[in-house]
Amino acid sequence: MPTITIPKDLIKTEDLVIIPRRKYEEFLCVFKKKKYGQLDKDLDEAIEEVRQGKTVGPFCSVKELKKSLEK
Repeated sequence: MPTITIPKDLIKTEDLVIIPRRKYEEFLCVFKKKKYGQLDKDLDEAIEEVRQGKTVGPFCSVKELKKSLEK
């Protein structure tokens, strides 16, 4: 049976959890979907707005921004 040694400074400040790699990868996949799922949706919406011409910019100067806002 393999033996591992965990340094005390590693577990001094945090809890240590040991799980099978497959479970870790499943957790990571779910975490990424939740974290980045909304980002992907928002990004798709922003890209669609650009295609439809609903957005303006970027601006090279404050004058260009002001001119765009006056319209």
